[in-house]
Amino acid sequence: MLYAIVDIETTGSHAAGNGITEIAIVVHDGKQVVDFYETLINPNAQIPYFIQRLTGITNSMVEHAPRFSEVAARVHEMLKDKVFVAHNVNFDYSFIKHHLEASGYELGVKKLCTVRMARKILPGKTSYSLGKLCVQLDINHANHHRAGGDAMQQQICLRCW
Repeated sequence: MLYAIVDIETTGSHAAGNGITEIAIVVHDGKQVVDFYETLINPNAQIPYFIQRLTGITNSMVEHAPRFSEVAARVHEMLKDKVFVAHNVNFDYSFIKHHLEASGYELGVKKLCTVRMARKILPGKTSYSLGKLCVQLDINHANHHRAGGDAMQQQICLRCW
């Protein structure tokens, strides 16, 4: 079984009214990373200031980046027939499913939420956000709030659990 560990950065909290600014997909076979994809995405909208501060992704960084429709085929190919894994999976899945559908692709895969998994495996933690969970487990988390850093961090956490 293959797992697609996914993280995205967005312009807001709802898929229908917001764009993706960055995506990373780590394909894992249960033992090792077998594929990796990461790119900035032009969301066709201005990135709110507070999101620029949170992620470090600015309007100028995405100005010449591909639009989601330009990477949709690659994203779909990397996700189909895999378990979609993400920290708070329904957020990432809803955005990617919505934007894939807008580009003419269907996504209907199994999902695994690492927040729910962590709550079951590691009860009693003060927080289950990815960054705080890493601190509590003494796992170095580089490049926080960037898609590639968070996706790679999830696969490291999964190995530790």
